[in-house]
Amino acid sequence: MVRSRLGLSRVSERRICRVLGQSRSTQRYVRRQPDDDRRLIEELRRWCEWYPRFGSERVHQLLLVTGWRVNFKRVHRLWKQEHLQVPGKQRKRRRLPGGSVNGCVRHRARHRNHVWSYDFLTDRTEDGRQLKLLVVIDEFTRECLATEVGRTFTARDVMLTLQYLFAIRGAPEHIRSDNGPEFIAKGLQRWLDRASVRTLYVQKASPWENGYVESFNGKLRDELLNRELFLSVPEARFVLDEWRLEYNHRRPHSGLNWQTPAAYAAKIDDRATGVFPAASRVASPVGATPLPPTPHAD
Repeated sequence: MVRSRLGLSRVSERRICRVLGQSRSTQRYVRRQPDDDRRLIEELRRWCEWYPRFGSERVHQLLLVTGWRVNFKRVHRLWKQEHLQVPGKQRKRRRLPGGSVNGCVRHRARHRNHVWSYDFLTDRTEDGRQLKLLVVIDEFTRECLATEVGRTFTARDVMLTLQYLFAIRGAPEHIRSDNGPEFIAKGLQRWLDRASVRTLYVQKASPWENGYVESFNGKLRDELLNRELFLSVPEARFVLDEWRLEYNHRRPHSGLNWQTPAAYAAKIDDRATGVFPAASRVASPVGATPLPPTPHAD
């Protein structure tokens, strides 16, 4: 029964619905969430627990690889509904005119082993002592070739790392870096000259000219260094090597049309040799099946 505004009479719900031409079920309808949405939300939460710094677009690509048939609009809607967005600071960027000829804008990588970049990052172990990280990437395939860890690095340590990479992968045509003392050392320059590798030094205080490795450094710090507390150098070396393999083989890269760097490099090699990639390789837009989201082991 429904009471009118004046309270003078009571009218049944059945009669009101009949007058308005509505079904009685509309008066007590409660929206039910589809079971598929619940399963998908649980899957999204598992991916967020495993990769807390991934966004909805990258997680959508991972869902496709693991067998989910779902479009991005649905994933994005549930992503916002469950408040899974990654918080991030918004910084105003001032565009600077020009740039040196050695910068990544004017001197772009054209093929694999054309331009490598290397740079240093710093972190600290649990006892407060410094950790120094040397990262080397291939700008064309976006592969991370090395993540060396130590308390300190000299130009000789850099040369030994490059010597190992040249032996297993071949020497690049160019190698880009900033003007750090380890990179501009005369001994290292002479050794690179004998290896026929041209050095590309960006302008001082211009990290944007070495943009590929700086972007990689940001991902490394955001997804790993800010989340891990290292107790020793060997532990840091092990964890970083595991993350490097995951970055190359399982993490889809937006700049490579959501392929992994290793899968993209394999396709480049197949085209160069005239061998077509296997059907299983091209069936996935990412190129490698990621691990299922499970909690980290202690």
